[in-house]
Amino acid sequence: MKAETVFADTNLFLRYLTDDVPAQADLAEALLHRAAKGEVALVTTSLVIAEIVWTLESYYHLPKRDVQAKVLAILNTAGLKVADADLVMQAIGGYAEKNVDFIDAYNAAWMLKNDICPSSPPPTSPNLSAR
Repeated sequence: MKAETVFADTNLFLRYLTDDVPAQADLAEALLHRAAKGEVALVTTSLVIAEIVWTLESYYHLPKRDVQAKVLAILNTAGLKVADADLVMQAIGGYAEKNVDFIDAYNAAWMLKNDICPSSPPPTSPNLSAR
C-alpha cells in the first residue's frame, strides 16, 4: 500500500526547529518520525524553504550559518521530498558562503542550471554571479 502524501508547510518546520510552541513541535516531530518510517510521504517546495530562511533570519535573528545548517537538515530529512532540492542546496550554499539573500542565490542557481544570463548584476549582491 502506498503511503499517504502530505504537504509539509513552513509552520511544520519552524515549530520543529525552534520548539517555540512545544505542543506543535511535538506534533511536527511525530509527523517527521512517521515520514522517516515510511508511514507517510512528505513533500514541500522551494518557496517553503525560502520562507523558512526568511523567518529564521528576520524573526529569530539566526546567523546565516545556523540557518544554512537547519535548511541542510531539512533537505536530508528521511521521507521528505523537496521540489528542486538541487537548486535549494546550491542556493543555501551561496546564501551562507557569499553572504547574499537566499532568493538571489536561488535565482542564480536557477540561471546556471538553465544556462541563462542575468539582465543585470543584482544591486544588493555584489558577491553573486550567475556565471
